[in-house]
Amino acid sequence: MANTTFSGAVRSKGGFTSVSESSTTGAFTTLSSISSTGVSSFDANTMAVEAGTGITTGTGTIYRSAVQRMGGIITTRILIDLTGLRSTGSGDIIGVNGTALVCHIGQITAAKNGTILTGSMECFEAPAGGDPDINVHSATEGTGVEDGAIADLTETLLVNAGDATTGSKVYFTGVPAADEFLYLTTGAATDADYTAGKLFIELMGYEA
Repeated sequence: MANTTFSGAVRSKGGFTSVSESSTTGAFTTLSSISSTGVSSFDANTMAVEAGTGITTGTGTIYRSAVQRMGGIITTRILIDLTGLRSTGSGDIIGVNGTALVCHIGQITAAKNGTILTGSMECFEAPAGGDPDINVHSATEGTGVEDGAIADLTETLLVNAGDATTGSKVYFTGVPAADEFLYLTTGAATDADYTAGKLFIELMGYEA
């Protein structure tokens, strides 16, 4: 059906749904919807590239991302439960223990996230088991793995956070450039799996 312009209100008792169709399977994927009760959902508003499998396959690990544009501000949010991931030596990348799976927590792109101006990381549950001193880096490579040194990548320290405690919030001193990947790294040496730890990362950007 071609584009249609209405001069009056569009009404539906069953709600509205925007979908994409796979060119190979014909399967439909919901991009956004408004239910019959008025509840809106924007399923496609995630990072263009979300976390690698060295993060998402952790036992008990939770990872979610959301990208929202309002006016001229683009907000990128990452929610992560560290449970099931592992810290090792100081300056090493956090991820699923003993694998070669990539451990970035998402890629920043200008088209999706805009030009990043500032950022922060908030702790809603103190890390336990693994090291509580968790920093955030960006790198041009998306190939970093658990226990790998972040210094082996072309990296930038975004925040030297110190120990995360419940309610603590730190602000980024650096920002990721377009097309860079984000990593969680350890600031101290504790070789153990996380049994707790909930972090919320928020990046604020704009369309240049």
